[in-house]
Amino acid sequence: MAFYDSVAERLAFMKKLTPAELKKLGSARLSDIVLQETKRARVRVAELEKRYPRAEVRELAQRLVDEKKNLASMVGGVSGVFGLVALPADLLFMAYLQIILLTDVATLYKVNLKSERARAEMLDLFGYANGLGPMQRSSPKVLGKLAAMLLEKGGLHTLGRAMPLVAAPITAYFNNQHIQRVGEQAVRFYEGFDKAHAKARAQRHQQTG
Repeated sequence: MAFYDSVAERLAFMKKLTPAELKKLGSARLSDIVLQETKRARVRVAELEKRYPRAEVRELAQRLVDEKKNLASMVGGVSGVFGLVALPADLLFMAYLQIILLTDVATLYKVNLKSERARAEMLDLFGYANGLGPMQRSSPKVLGKLAAMLLEKGGLHTLGRAMPLVAAPITAYFNNQHIQRVGEQAVRFYEGFDKAHAKARAQRHQQTG
């Protein structure tokens, strides 16, 4: 079963929109989230590779992006109904979704996220994708602070917030498009990592051969 492919999985994700769950998510440490999602990402990627054994890595990456886009659209549609009041929650979930996506893509490209350096690079990638710049030195330690940085920067989108009922599909659309851009940046970054890793392996093989 694909990640969040069933109605039950989507409903389980939406349960995180409760005030208690939002508070818990907002106070979660980024390092804990990444390490927790790394374990889940291995399962998600393995299932995806099993379902599409002939697919190229880039195709698999896009499927991971599409899964998150579906959730991003859903979150945007719900939070858009609440308008400006729900903007922090929307940004919190978008930040969370992006971290899940980046973790999945990194795992697909065989990046060892147990490495502190690899996690720092992933957060830098998050920062660049959201117009925040490198985050290795100024990275917030909890997800709520990260969402606050996005809000201070201007948010992921602002169009239509004054008319929330009309804006719900607009908000969903912008969430969807943003996840696609983040996914594309992650693929470009980790494809470079993958090629560099392959080159290093080839050099080692020549030296030992």
